[in-house]
Amino acid sequence: MFARIVGQSFARNPRRKLLTMAALVLGITVATATLTVALEVGDRMAREFRSLGANLLVTPESDTLPLEIGGVDYRPVDEGAYLQEADLGKLKTIFWRHNILGFTPFLDVPAYVSATGGATTLIGTWYDHEVAVPDGTTFKTGVSATHPWWKIQGRWFSDAANECVVGASLAAKYPGAIAIGKTIYVAQTEKSSDIRPLVVTGIVSTGDAEDNAILVPLSVAQGISNHPGQFRQLFVSALTKPADAFAERDPKSLTPTEYDRWFCSPYISSISYQIKQVIPGVDVRAIRRVAETEGRILSRVSTLLWIVTLAALIAAGLAVAATSAAAVLERRVEIGVMKAIGATNTSVTALFLTEHLTLALIGGAIGFFLGAGLARFLGASVFGTPASPRFILLPVVLGLAILVALIGGLIPLRRAARFDPAPILRGE
Repeated sequence: MFARIVGQSFARNPRRKLLTMAALVLGITVATATLTVALEVGDRMAREFRSLGANLLVTPESDTLPLEIGGVDYRPVDEGAYLQEADLGKLKTIFWRHNILGFTPFLDVPAYVSATGGATTLIGTWYDHEVAVPDGTTFKTGVSATHPWWKIQGRWFSDAANECVVGASLAAKYPGAIAIGKTIYVAQTEKSSDIRPLVVTGIVSTGDAEDNAILVPLSVAQGISNHPGQFRQLFVSALTKPADAFAERDPKSLTPTEYDRWFCSPYISSISYQIKQVIPGVDVRAIRRVAETEGRILSRVSTLLWIVTLAALIAAGLAVAATSAAAVLERRVEIGVMKAIGATNTSVTALFLTEHLTLALIGGAIGFFLGAGLARFLGASVFGTPASPRFILLPVVLGLAILVALIGGLIPLRRAARFDPAPILRGE
């Protein structure tokens, strides 16, 4: 009997039901789209931010301070600590190894360059180098992954060739001696017998100290400085989540449960800690201008999406409340008759709640699929990649739809429960 009454109610008053469902569909569509984007925005924006370059700097713990004059590091090549190139494959063995998107070693060497007639900094590095990982795989990385904003005129050197690229400012000082296609000669000192010819393949603009230096394959810089298989700095590009108060805690002060949670979260601090575990004797520092910018923007975007979701649900709740109030007034006589023949306030309330529950389930399901389509469109428009549907959100969305429908109809239902059947049946 109860089910038949509910069915007849839908058949007799389809317009109000459709208005209520439309309000729920619109609200849930927006909520589903923003929730889907919010779940993906962290990873997607973090990957976009990797175009800002590396966010971690790895150096030896016992290294000495650099001595630079006029952009040239005059620290003796035998002074200070070095890191081992053979250890770099271990970075792809940490817990968050898939979040290590790239890394590049650097070795600065003061050298005599024939084209400049004096000491110039050689920066040994990789452009696109294949690194052996202890598990038997390989990983390609270099400045192409960690410094993608560097602009090159010509082409980059080959990591296995006697080639180089020259900083734009240095090339501008010696336009006749340094140009693409010319050969320059470098040595550790002016009197050194180990002179290496290097073909200039490109002119690089970085906006930093590299503009006044010559970039060479790491093996060349290692050979000139007599430090084979070693380097001094490592830039790492890691995919991280925004730091919070928990991320900044000292791991030594954490309980075992808290430590597991911290270790298994891709904070920049936990990834730094894991790098220290696989490469002992290093100091890992976050490049704050990159890391802090990422965290600040990601937090603000996520907050904005949650605010939009809440606003959409509130708007849907207000629309449901308005249509429910109108429906209760229209059905005063029906409610009066039901109470006159013995229906209790609980029965009347249950009838309207069942109607709202049915509308919430149908409207929530429709809103979920429309929201998934909207999220796909937003993902393609903003990030260039369509957002994948998150079916794990379906029960969450249906729960939100039920909550909005019940809260929106709460006040009208309380009013319906207080109706006195006698005045209603007399037409008062």
